[in-house]
Amino acid sequence: MGIRIVPADAWIDPARPVQSALVTHGHADHARGGHRRTIATHATLAIMAVRYGVTEGAHQVSYGESVNLRGGVTATFITAGHVLGSAQILLEYAGERVVVTGDYKRRPDPTCSPFEVTPCDIFITEATFGLPVFRHPPIAGEIGKLLDARQTFSDRSILVGAYALGKAQRVIAELRAAGFHEPIWLHGAMERMCRLYEEQGVALGDLRLVADAPKAALAGAIVICPPSALNDRWSRRMPEPLTAMASGWMRVRQRAVQRNVELPLVISDHADWEELTTTIAQVNPAETWITHGREEALLRWCQLNQRSARALALVGYEDEDD
Repeated sequence: MGIRIVPADAWIDPARPVQSALVTHGHADHARGGHRRTIATHATLAIMAVRYGVTEGAHQVSYGESVNLRGGVTATFITAGHVLGSAQILLEYAGERVVVTGDYKRRPDPTCSPFEVTPCDIFITEATFGLPVFRHPPIAGEIGKLLDARQTFSDRSILVGAYALGKAQRVIAELRAAGFHEPIWLHGAMERMCRLYEEQGVALGDLRLVADAPKAALAGAIVICPPSALNDRWSRRMPEPLTAMASGWMRVRQRAVQRNVELPLVISDHADWEELTTTIAQVNPAETWITHGREEALLRWCQLNQRSARALALVGYEDEDD
């Protein structure tokens, strides 16, 4: 349902319409329409306008800006490093500081502002990849695998499944950073969000629609599409498509096999195990609350490191790639 701020009669990332909602970012498991008042960053509100039709009752805040809520509660939006516009929310009330991270990562990302460590009394953290097995590799190596595959299979299309908000734009930006400046082709479902990123100042280079290209022109091309399109009829218009998928779940071989992915790319917009534990140590809260993910292992880590912690076990939040 989300996290209720009782003194303020407000919610963070509520799953149903409420009077007052503070939204950490634009992914569908955190954002929705129908709220009487929606408080979020400029980029998140732009995303919500496109995806959920949110325009009325929108209240824009900048990073570092504080909003006075009812009941003497102050909310400050702080960078989270997850996707464009994503924010942690610092709540201050009666001398106590609570940070709700939403989703976050600590790795550099050219498409969004980096995570900022914020000291607090209670730290409410996600744990999507909260198991020691999840240790994401450097993204440069994964992008290198993609470019190597393109060179090796120059007569095939390289079809990359990536979530439409955040992952797709990050993969494109990292390809550009690696020196790939040829056209990148898009499934039609990816275009609007890529254009929104460009409108927000994120350069993505030459992007073209697959629908505008003859089949022969897509040999050796890199094509970005929703994960659901990797093996459906749409993909048959590509010349011998080689299927890739960019997701933290590609660390689990069975997931790649289930999706018929030939080239798994371990690229995640969530913190891995080391990032989660390092962040808790750096924030050094009096208590850690663990949400939407693999709470048990991170709870046990806190206990072994003499850190007070509890699992919230919120329902309805999961990695968007799932």
